[in-house]
Order: sequence, then structure tokens, then C-alpha cells
Amino acid sequence: MTSKERYSNVLQYFQENNPAPQTELQYSSPFELLMAVMLSAQCTDKRVNLITPELFRQYPTPQALAQASPQQIAQIIRSVSYPNSKAQHLVGMAQQLVSKHNGQIPNDRSELEKLPGVGRKTANVIASVIFHQPAMAVDTHVFRVAARIGLTRNAKTPLAAEQQLTRNIPEQLIPYAHHWLILHGRYICQARQPRCQECQITTYCKHYNSKKTSA
Repeated sequence: MTSKERYSNVLQYFQENNPAPQTELQYSSPFELLMAVMLSAQCTDKRVNLITPELFRQYPTPQALAQASPQQIAQIIRSVSYPNSKAQHLVGMAQQLVSKHNGQIPNDRSELEKLPGVGRKTANVIASVIFHQPAMAVDTHVFRVAARIGLTRNAKTPLAAEQQLTRNIPEQLIPYAHHWLILHGRYICQARQPRCQECQITTYCKHYNSKKTSA
């Protein structure tokens, strides 16, 4: 199977079976999503969703969060990973939004990455979900699943995986593909024990077929 055929078949399956995938992070504004994505680094969406209602209630705008102290935020988010550093980043992010962007989330990825605590992955999520740009955020799920299926080859870093994926996925599908691969990795192609017996794309999966060949 060629790489082009693999991409075509996998994308067709996801399009037919999950035509409108969405993030599992709960939010009601671009600012809330940005906070949630920052909190989700090395933490589950489920845990983040337990924390954010109170955070969003107390600090619904960049202006409100910019006035908070990192210590106040750390108390609210204390059950996430690295709460102290994330609290500092959240407050710094809000202060920069207020001082440099009039409290608005910038739609330019390079400007997003200048915000404290916002790396390439977070910037890509915001660009994709909020601004519908062809940005591919590569987290651990995307990195693992893309390699297993065979969508990426010898990609040593998330950036290398991102470049391969965006080069081969039609631009209009890139925002959806980010969610497809995350959800597939979260529920089917899990890290320790992939649930191949439940997977519907094994015909196109390089890892699965290599196991069959070597068996």
C-alpha cells in the first residue's frame, strides 16, 4: 500500500464515521479554550474539565485574570500537573493579552507563541479550533497514532510529524484530522495496549499488518 493510499483510506474512514470531531475540553469562549489547553499539558482533559468551571467563573476575561496573583490561580488548579508554573503562565498570558492585544486572542500563530506558556502545540490548537486554520497540533496521541498507522515515517520530533501530516492531508481536513487522531489514540490506539480487535482501520495500519506478517 502506498502512503497516498493509506492517507486516503484512513481519512475517508474518519470522515464517514466522525464527520464533525471536536475537542473534549469544555469551554464557551476562545479565552476559556486557551486556558484549558494550557492546563492540559501533561494532564488529561477529564482532569482539566473538573478544574476549569471554577477558574472560568472567577476569571472569565483576560482583564480579570491579569489582576490575579499566581498564588490565587495555583490554589484553583492545584490538582493539575505543575500547578505553580501553569499558574504563572496563565497570569502572564492574560497580562500580555491585555497589554499587547487589547484583551483579544491573536489569530496569528507566531503571536500566539509569544504568549507565556503557549508553545507550538497550544498555538496550533487555538489556530485550528478557534480560527479554523490548517494547523496540526501534535500531542503524544497524534505522534504515536500517526507513526503506528504509517502516516508518518521516521519522524523523531513532533515538528517532524506535523510537517509530514500537513504535507499529506488536504488543507481543509487538517483541523479535523487533529481530533481524529487524538480520539483514536485516546480510545482505540492506546499507548500500552492498542485495542486492535476493535479498530476499524487495521486494513490500512502499518503496525497491525507488520504484526500479522511476523506472526
